[in-house]
Amino acid sequence: MSLSHSVKELGKWCDAMTGVQGSSGYLILFLLTTAGWIWVNGGFQINGASKKVEEEENEEEETPEPLRNFTLKQLRCFDGSTNENTGEEKPVYLSLGGVVFDVSKGRDFYGPGGPYEIFAGRECGVALAKMSFDESLLDDVGACESLGVGDKNELDGWLEKFEHFRCYPIKGRLVPDDNLPSPDKVISVDELLKFNGLIEGIPEGEYKCYATHPIYLGAGDFVFDVSFGGVSMYGKGGPYQRFAGKDASRALALMSFDVKDLENTDTSDLDEKQLKVLSDWVDNFKKKKGYPVVGRLNKKV
Repeated sequence: MSLSHSVKELGKWCDAMTGVQGSSGYLILFLLTTAGWIWVNGGFQINGASKKVEEEENEEEETPEPLRNFTLKQLRCFDGSTNENTGEEKPVYLSLGGVVFDVSKGRDFYGPGGPYEIFAGRECGVALAKMSFDESLLDDVGACESLGVGDKNELDGWLEKFEHFRCYPIKGRLVPDDNLPSPDKVISVDELLKFNGLIEGIPEGEYKCYATHPIYLGAGDFVFDVSFGGVSMYGKGGPYQRFAGKDASRALALMSFDVKDLENTDTSDLDEKQLKVLSDWVDNFKKKKGYPVVGRLNKKV
């Protein structure tokens, strides 16, 4: 039986079943349309597979965390060890010439027990440039600037490899301790207001080694730079952005978002319990968060 004869017989059958002359053409059009829809949408999905793929794609498109600044002490905490409080493994970060990468995907190499674990939580630009495990070469960002041509090219190669071949996420920049302002610097209310978390663009001048502009917050007698880990909280769009660039002592002590408690910085009328809350905030900023103290408040100016 020829193909043309089979088609004619199919047409007669469709006409007889539907009572419509030429109905086989509509059937073929329907089948082609259905097949096209299945092809465009990736075929039939079983047991919610389509929904799972969509959820995974949405997760990949989530907005990444804003870049942050790191102190050497903060960076040391990201060594891949087990968190004593939660029992979970910490991320593994390392710095190359001041650029901090999340190398957690390479935990087998850089995490505890790995062949390169000495680099976890450390600045290791010079060491990798020289292909050395000498611990005396670690944590010296400034030394990266004085590398010879050959070693500098080697460091650039590592940076390219980490960013473009390994695709390790960049988390921010390591700011050497000697680039931080003096903790004894007296900061006025007007100067404090300049660092309100709303400055955009790439830091320049004295802050060129920063990943993001400083964000100052006054608490007690101290001024903290909360750009060292608190950008998402105190930066633009953050839930505590209203505290940035201000003496938030009273508001923190009262656990208040009221504007009047930010405008009034006097804490002399607070009771013992409220002062204890403020003290706890200061301890949290210093010890748990590790925000560097960049000055002291001059509340008289």
